[in-house]
Amino acid sequence: MTNEETIKTMRRLKLVATLMDNAWAIPFTNFKIGLDPLIGLLPVGGDAAGLVISLYIVQQAYHLGAPRPLLMRMLANVAIDSGLGMVPLAGDAFDAVFKANLMNYNLLADYVRQKGIAGNF
Repeated sequence: MTNEETIKTMRRLKLVATLMDNAWAIPFTNFKIGLDPLIGLLPVGGDAAGLVISLYIVQQAYHLGAPRPLLMRMLANVAIDSGLGMVPLAGDAFDAVFKANLMNYNLLADYVRQKGIAGNF
């Protein structure tokens, strides 16, 4: 994958992670919420949809050549987020605080930068 393709992928992943974890600010606070806790309110299907989107970020990390330890750490973040997120109501509150998609994006961005790929992503 070329540097330009990597940068485009990283920009797309940043958009996905932001939409899932930090899309909207809660008025009068410094807290942001994304789609993840909101779609988690839908019984069964909501949590499954959130899981699929979270796994997309990990899948893209694999295609960018992320090493196995990084992929395992990202999968652990997804497992924690999805596992605890399935608890009715309390899990949705957990999803709002535990921002696995942004964590995984930041882990991947650090890896990409260490590979020497510079750019605005």
